[in-house]
Amino acid sequence: MTQPVTFLDTARRVIRQEADALGLLADSLGAEFTGAVETILAAKGRTIVTGMGKSGHIARKIAATLASTGTPAHFVHPAEASHGDLGMIGDGDVCLVLSNSGETPELADVIAYTRRFKIPMIGVASNPDSSLIRACDVALILPKAAEACGHGIVPTTSTTMTLALGDAIAVALMEHRAFTADNFRVLHPGGKLGARLTKVRALMHTNMPLVTAETPMRDALSVISDKGFGVVGVVDAQGQLTGIITDGDLRRHIDGLLEKTAGEIMTKGPMTITADALAEKAVARMDERAITCLFVRETADDGRPCGILKIQDCLRAGVV
Repeated sequence: MTQPVTFLDTARRVIRQEADALGLLADSLGAEFTGAVETILAAKGRTIVTGMGKSGHIARKIAATLASTGTPAHFVHPAEASHGDLGMIGDGDVCLVLSNSGETPELADVIAYTRRFKIPMIGVASNPDSSLIRACDVALILPKAAEACGHGIVPTTSTTMTLALGDAIAVALMEHRAFTADNFRVLHPGGKLGARLTKVRALMHTNMPLVTAETPMRDALSVISDKGFGVVGVVDAQGQLTGIITDGDLRRHIDGLLEKTAGEIMTKGPMTITADALAEKAVARMDERAITCLFVRETADDGRPCGILKIQDCLRAGVV
């Protein structure tokens, strides 16, 4: 007796079928892809991404990915474009038009507008003889691959390929522009991603608790209490950080503590972090040593502290 197809069977078939289609897409790319990227790079304006239905949802995501990775872009709904939003497409822009069939009627006005005003148009479709592909300046043809629904009617494989193609364009542009994590943080300051990309400099305190090795512990304790960090750093005559006094150091030297100097109590060679390091790295370093704060240096070669970072600062910023 034939075993019934389970939900897991269906899921694995769909995912493998779409993965195979992505392999076909990767192998099919050629000079046209390079031309599409170069066309976007040459544009002095924005990249206008448009599509109808499921292609429209993919177009929105592609526009958002482009915009967040250094390529100014936005989505224009083709039906709204026919009722005034064509004005959102201007001289210097480039249009990226998505349509699996290449015959989506709602795209007609956008296509005509780009041809009339000589706005470069990149077309993405599976039919190389379609109206969209015949009209565009750069044609990106999706390889023939069956939709994963099994009936050829539900956009599944085709939308996955289009989405991946958009990601490929965005990353190619991003790498060409040497777009860095710092650039991404500027455009994405909110949420977990923004927090993960926060630098130590943005969270550190510059009002540091510091004493010299000759400072009597009575005065060092006063600095710890006044500054409120629970520690005090010990610096030499050149301002170089040579040690740190923590709660653990105080407990280990409780006998005769007030008769000693900071230099006698301190732990030498404390762990530090540079100001331009990611706060996430600072948290990992604190976790590694089971400590709750780090002194911060401007550069790895500069032994002078320029700030102090507490684990609570990172928690408040959402880094962990």
